[in-house]
Amino acid sequence: MSQDLDIFERHRASLLALAYRMLGDVARAEDAVQEAWVRWQKRTAEVDSPQAFLITIVARLCLDELSSARARYEESGSPRLPEPIDLQRVGAERVEMLDRVSMAFMVLLQRLTPAERAVFLLHEVFELQHAAIAELLGRSEAACRQLLRQAKRSVASGRRMLETSREEHQRLLRAFVAAIQQGDDSALLELLADDATLIVDSGRTPQTYGKLRQVVRPVVGRKRVIALVCAFARQGVSTRLHFLERELNGEPAVLTRLDGRLLSALLVAVADGRIQHVYLQNDPERLRLLEQSN
Repeated sequence: MSQDLDIFERHRASLLALAYRMLGDVARAEDAVQEAWVRWQKRTAEVDSPQAFLITIVARLCLDELSSARARYEESGSPRLPEPIDLQRVGAERVEMLDRVSMAFMVLLQRLTPAERAVFLLHEVFELQHAAIAELLGRSEAACRQLLRQAKRSVASGRRMLETSREEHQRLLRAFVAAIQQGDDSALLELLADDATLIVDSGRTPQTYGKLRQVVRPVVGRKRVIALVCAFARQGVSTRLHFLERELNGEPAVLTRLDGRLLSALLVAVADGRIQHVYLQNDPERLRLLEQSN
C-alpha cells in the first residue's frame, strides 16, 4: 500500500495537469485523478510503466467526462470558459508546465474536438507514442497522426498569443481596465485588435448588471466589443466595481468585486501589441476557488 501510494504521488501533479487541460475544471480534474488512484489500487496485474498506465486511465476518464459534458454545455446556451486558477495558491507542484496553462492556450485546447485534444496533449506534452494513443482512443495510428496534424494547425493559429512578454501583457490589461472605468472608447480603439473578441461565461444563471444584460454569445469585432463595454460603463456599474490585480493561469489578470462579492475574473490574450481576446469568467461555480482564496 505504501509503495502504491508513493508511486502514485510521484505522478499526481502530471495527472492533474493532464486532467485540467482536458476538462478546464479543477474539481472535475481532481475527481478524475482520485478515480485513477482507486483504479491503480485495484489493478490485478503488474504494470511496466506506472506513468503510462495512469495517464491512460486519466485520459479515458476525461474523454468520458467530455462526452457527457458536451450535452450539458449545449443545453446551457452560453459560451464556456475554462476555470481560472491561481497557481500560487493552488500550489505550483500540482499544476506543472505553467507556461502551457495560460487562458489563451486553454481556450485553444477547448476549441479542439475531445479526440484532437487528447492526441495533442498526450503526444506533445506527455510524450506518449502514437501506438499507445491509438490503443487508448480505439483508432489506428494513421488516424491519430491525422488528429495530431489537425490539432497542431489549430493551436498554431493562436501561438503568437502565447509569446507576448509579461510586461506587455500587464500594460495592456491595465490600460484596458482604465479605459472601461472611464468609458474611453478612443483608448479602447487603440488597445483592441480589429477582430477582437469578447467571451463571457455566465454559467447556468445569466445575470443582469444595471440595464445591461449579460452576454450569452461571443462578441466579435472591435467596434462591437467597445460598444458593449462602454455601455457597461455608462450604466454606472463600473463605478461600483472594485478591481484587484492577480496572477491567474500564470499570467496577469484582474478580479472584480461588485457590492462586496466576487463577480468575475478578467483575462486577456495579447499579440502584436493589441488585445486579441477578452475573457470574462463570472460563473460562480468556476470562481469558487478564487472566492475561497481571495
